[in-house]
Amino acid sequence: MDSNETHNNTEKKGNRLTKLWSNISIVFESPIATVGLFIVLFWVFVAIFAPLLTPYTPTEQDWKFTNREPSLTPYAEKDYNRLMKYQKLAEAGEDVPSDYTDLVYISKVERVYEDTDYEYYNNRHPLGTDELGRDIWARLIYGAQVVLVILPLPENLPDWFPEWINWIPGGTALWGVFMSLLIGAALGLLAGYRGGWIDEFIMRILDAMMSIPLILLYLIIMAALGASAVNVVLAIAIVGTPGIARLVRSLALDIKTREYIRAAQTRGENIAYIMFREILPNARGPIIIDAMLRVGYAIFAMGTLGFLGLGMPPPSPDWGSMVAKGRDFILSGSPWQSLWPALAIAVLVVGLNLLADGIREETLKYQ
Repeated sequence: MDSNETHNNTEKKGNRLTKLWSNISIVFESPIATVGLFIVLFWVFVAIFAPLLTPYTPTEQDWKFTNREPSLTPYAEKDYNRLMKYQKLAEAGEDVPSDYTDLVYISKVERVYEDTDYEYYNNRHPLGTDELGRDIWARLIYGAQVVLVILPLPENLPDWFPEWINWIPGGTALWGVFMSLLIGAALGLLAGYRGGWIDEFIMRILDAMMSIPLILLYLIIMAALGASAVNVVLAIAIVGTPGIARLVRSLALDIKTREYIRAAQTRGENIAYIMFREILPNARGPIIIDAMLRVGYAIFAMGTLGFLGLGMPPPSPDWGSMVAKGRDFILSGSPWQSLWPALAIAVLVVGLNLLADGIREETLKYQ
């Protein structure tokens, strides 16, 4: 490789970096987008470093460090009779269910419960605990991890799936939007560029899907597939596909009339090249902004499904299920159980909307 070729490669790399920075700097030119970016980065940070930001796991039941008045906890009171029954079985030498050990531990903890310094232990939980004695801050940041950073996989995976893989990088909301982008963009490009009966066939099916209320469509999909993070991703992808396809189709109908598309057709380029190398890159701006908004919609959908008991199965730190379980304690002196997860959903969605709106305003200035 001679010096001229090396210089040309270096210049091209510098041009790419300059172009990339110019695209990123648009965010900081808008105060609205900058605020939204910092909100989103905060939740990404706490999600990535969750194990370092709390000594508790999201499922750890800290019965000693509870913020309720000294009394028997609802869980122990509810299961007291069942514990007595298990003890009789154990004394008779018969087999007892697997949760017998947990019940015995709870009963022992309750015996020393009245000797606990409540104010001291309350300070160990900055946002309090839920009805099962689990730290709310830990469940919030591990819930953000599931939304933005990792996709937990179900336990009943196929035999060919590697056993060491327990999760996939990328949050549940991000994967759902990404899958809907892939499917919706492909359908929208095909319908917009080809037109004719292909356009009619694709769009009428998507119109039929859009005629169903979104929450009802989510409920139908989750009731059919079952509660798991992977099924939530599939539900988000299916529900989001029609809207993305309509957006991409409208952009394709406009872009395919441009001169560079006709030039590509004259050169004899195939349909896939024209759609994915000529049309799609020139439509990426509106698609990216729409995708940011759809991540917020996906987070709302996850919260709604978790609230209705159709999201991720317990004991997953799902924000929607935290709101659902905490609402029973709003009037009993523990409103924070629902307040903090509801506030987390609202703040993250507002941050994504601010980021998308700010970028859209700045990109319109350059058009």
